[in-house]
Amino acid sequence: MSLLKLRRRPEPAVRMSERDRRLIWRLTALVLDYPGRELLGMLDELSAAAAELPDEVRPGFEALLAHQRGTPPIDLAADYVQTFDLRRRASLHLTFYAYGDTRKRGMALLRFKHAYRHAGVELGDEELPDHLPVLLEFAATVDPVGGERLLGEHLPVIELLRLSLSDSGSPYAAALAGVVATLPPLTTADRRRIAELAAAGPPEEEVGLEPFSMDPTMFADSEGRR
Repeated sequence: MSLLKLRRRPEPAVRMSERDRRLIWRLTALVLDYPGRELLGMLDELSAAAAELPDEVRPGFEALLAHQRGTPPIDLAADYVQTFDLRRRASLHLTFYAYGDTRKRGMALLRFKHAYRHAGVELGDEELPDHLPVLLEFAATVDPVGGERLLGEHLPVIELLRLSLSDSGSPYAAALAGVVATLPPLTTADRRRIAELAAAGPPEEEVGLEPFSMDPTMFADSEGRR
């Protein structure tokens, strides 16, 4: 008789296949990207993929994609910048909520960097490793188990981002709702953490990240985008 037991993976909040979860992660990684020419040229393809999603999440993705298709590109770009780059409470960088631009954030970023390297992925200089679309692409296309683990660890932040986008009436909230649906239901501890983060807000900048970098490639572009 074996004394070892495999730990069962937690069930997602919405019952769905592994294929559906990875499709949601991949779609969200794409639709949360800056709405440039490349993304806008993919909207028909993305809509076809969204049509295959479970009923619980499909309408939200279809509404977001319709919004991206029906909005003039210049307005879409301005709204994206206003939503994600100029609002501290809508940052797509998951460690920013807890640490802001403080030295503690550097250690939190290492957690992501090590996970990517362990899976054989070398992150480029375009983004910090905690950028949600980067993590979602990693989970969807490289390491679903490792990516899911990081997503689950940051579920309170993802839900807080969803709430922030929903409160402002942003169509991007639907994509965050899709990600939340792929993860285990929020626990009491998760809800407590959400309340703490919402009450405190991201910490004000104490120091730059660069002097505390343990990896010179990790903090590239840190002044340009958080």
